[in-house]
Amino acid sequence: MKRTLLACLSLGAAPALAQTSITTLPPPVAVDPTVAALRDEALNNDHYAWDIAEGLTTEVGQRLAATEAEARARDWAVKRLTAMGFANVHVEPFTMPIWTRGAESAEIVSPFPQKLVVAALGYSGSTGPAGVTGEIAYFDSVDALRLAPDSAVRGKIVFIDHHMAPTQDGSGYGQFGAPRRQGPTIASLKGAIGIVVRSIGTDHHRNPHTGIQYFTDGARPIPAGALSVPDAEQLVRILRRGMPVVMHLTLVSQRHEDGRSGNVVAEIPGRDPKTPILLIGGHLDSWDLATGAIDDASGVAIMTAAARHIMDAGRPLRTIRVVWFGAEEPGGFGGKAFAAAHAKDSYAIAGESDLGADRVWRFSTKLSRSDPAAYARLTAALAPLGIVKDDDGKADGTDVEPTIDAGAPWITLNQDAIRYFDYHHTPDDTLDKIDPVQLRQNVAAWTAVLATLSGGIEPGPKQPKRR
Repeated sequence: MKRTLLACLSLGAAPALAQTSITTLPPPVAVDPTVAALRDEALNNDHYAWDIAEGLTTEVGQRLAATEAEARARDWAVKRLTAMGFANVHVEPFTMPIWTRGAESAEIVSPFPQKLVVAALGYSGSTGPAGVTGEIAYFDSVDALRLAPDSAVRGKIVFIDHHMAPTQDGSGYGQFGAPRRQGPTIASLKGAIGIVVRSIGTDHHRNPHTGIQYFTDGARPIPAGALSVPDAEQLVRILRRGMPVVMHLTLVSQRHEDGRSGNVVAEIPGRDPKTPILLIGGHLDSWDLATGAIDDASGVAIMTAAARHIMDAGRPLRTIRVVWFGAEEPGGFGGKAFAAAHAKDSYAIAGESDLGADRVWRFSTKLSRSDPAAYARLTAALAPLGIVKDDDGKADGTDVEPTIDAGAPWITLNQDAIRYFDYHHTPDDTLDKIDPVQLRQNVAAWTAVLATLSGGIEPGPKQPKRR
């Protein structure tokens, strides 16, 4: 009886195990030996990316958009890209508003006097040196603030809490970024004299996370800051005591309309200038609290290193254009300026690196639908790096978004973002947060992408190892 039952179970299970016949699988795809060799060389021996990230963060440091520091970074970039052998290296300038921070502090006046750690958000209004004092109006989400009557907010300092958790794809940033992006406008329209939000971060360091926000819909600029996560949690505990909480907030800042920034552009000229271009890049600017290592010195380093590995092998059929975009942090000014200046150019692909330097784990591209053969080659080339495909993925990247919106095909390589928002926009965004091994895996991935889509690389004279 037992043997009969087991036999029946086995027979019943067999069809499920054999639902996919090998005759229905797509044909295997062999990785081009040149692509594999370039990918593996980058994985095991790349030094270009680390040299760029180390040099930029050490020799320039923080690079707030439209400031003298960002101008020094552009000069540094031109010299470095030229020394590495890139062609047509130049700066494409544009104008934009400039915002700079001054003195900033927050403290509870009552019922339990104590200091908190705060950083002004980009384009915050200024309190002036004297600061402002007001009772805290607490909300556990931006939607709760939106639904509140004006009377609950008027004349007070708004505080918005949230509970952002780490995710591998960083998707929480979109939803939980709303208190920072939208909260100041809503608070201002309801009559608040200031606003503080729990930092948009997943850490428990006593470091606030800054970031951009804009006052829209006719809202008057008010002081807007982010509390470190531990300080936001402390404020919640104080509020739960049930007594009115009064805060004194000082956020001094300045804004001018005559700022200047620019994109640094470099190329590896293709053998056929009429073929669509491979556009890759990252952003050169950073916030002013640290040296912008993972956001985004690592991004420009990864892309530049990948392009240089193609240069080492010879000359691609397609031109590879590398852009170190300016002024991404305050609103993607560089990407918009670039798209407008190059509206007549044709692109085979557009992609950027701007989620740190931890390992790439997933990729997606428009080519999955428009060019399945190229998609299959990319899948095969990236699989040995542990990178899976996402057939339903979407384009990502502030700087290339305007170019993609104008019709360029796109590719996205997702880094592991589990720890990214521990450091994002904080004083902790420093070189030691870059893991050299994972950095090389990023370079290898993008090298494989460029080599696969290059149209073929024609060997040429050996390039000197210039840095």
